[in-house]
Amino acid sequence: MSAKKGLLGAVSALVLGFMVQSALADVVKIGVLAPVTGKQAADGEDMVRGVKLAVEDLNKAGGINGDTFEVVVGDIGDASADAVATAAERLLGDKDMGAIMTGYASTTNFEIEIMAEQEMIYMIAGNSAQTAGIISPNPENFGTVWSLTPSYDGYNTEIVPAIDKLVADGQLKLPNKKVAMIASDNPYSKGIAEGMTKSFEAAGWQITQNDLLPFGEINDWRAFLAKVHQDPPALLINTDYVSANAATFMTQFMENPTNSLVFIQYAPSVPEFLTLTKEKSSGVVYNLLGGVLPREASPRADELLKKYETTYGNEPGGYAIMLYEEVMIYADALKAVGDPAKRVEIGAAIGKTDKVTAVGRVVFDPKTHLSMQDNDHVPIQFYQILDGKRVMFYPPQYKTGDFKQPSWMK
Repeated sequence: MSAKKGLLGAVSALVLGFMVQSALADVVKIGVLAPVTGKQAADGEDMVRGVKLAVEDLNKAGGINGDTFEVVVGDIGDASADAVATAAERLLGDKDMGAIMTGYASTTNFEIEIMAEQEMIYMIAGNSAQTAGIISPNPENFGTVWSLTPSYDGYNTEIVPAIDKLVADGQLKLPNKKVAMIASDNPYSKGIAEGMTKSFEAAGWQITQNDLLPFGEINDWRAFLAKVHQDPPALLINTDYVSANAATFMTQFMENPTNSLVFIQYAPSVPEFLTLTKEKSSGVVYNLLGGVLPREASPRADELLKKYETTYGNEPGGYAIMLYEEVMIYADALKAVGDPAKRVEIGAAIGKTDKVTAVGRVVFDPKTHLSMQDNDHVPIQFYQILDGKRVMFYPPQYKTGDFKQPSWMK
């Protein structure tokens, strides 16, 4: 082969390689960090479905600036640090990865630092205290990381005024001002329980129990419930967020209920909870920060809920809709910037978001990168399960029905 032919061959190979690379760049991959297997698989399925639904809608509309999208799933399994790190590194190692979405991954959110170091767009919707704790000292170092959920301070403080309003309105009669607390040993559950404890004590309530159990599968709550019977409280709070654990708790409570309003953190919002408890959960109360607004109060929520139900044939949990909205916020920023490779610029565009979504009006706090929380932005929502339906009773401007004193309370 002559030198000229060899050079032409090399140039042709380079051109071909460039063409292949360019073709691949037209497909932007969106990763999902999710517990597809393990005890939180119900949440994981929701997360993946939400992202897939958003990507399908974007692709049907012709993509963004000529780019179409593909979903890649990173299974975090039991959410151990090793499992999260492995899944994150696999997604980050894909050269066509444009952004990574999650509801939550690790309990500490340590992966935020990995995403920021790699200048990867990372949108999250859980563990807000951990997100703010990592980002707020140096927010300029985390320009590609943003949280759809606001500060969890509302979880710590808003339960007291919500209960007080029910009592003042005559909808709830309490036998005393005692509260029994139980949490599982992870930052989310433990942190909320500690915050609630301070709020109740400041309001003059007596904490009769404040137990902490190892995080993981819990099949028997009867030892704790036996102690509850020794000094029955007006309010019984469980901040373990695993839906299967919470279902077991509620089922065992109903074997011999005390005259107590039962509040369970987050878990009753997962469809699996209703499937497992059936009629035994009627009366239980829970709340959400960053949760999907009731369809009756939000045209956007109604639109997305109908879209999900038509596609998958069942009711979604909150994370499906939240991750759909994460993808769409990313898509808006990508459209403004134009190039999926300019992730730092896309991150800056995400930070300027001001958009009405299914969880409320999303505006990000530049100091924490959390969405802003109040009734004009992302509100805290209190629900009661009544006969298999979710009734939002607080705040008043979003309510879909009235609270009813549970049948087991006198």
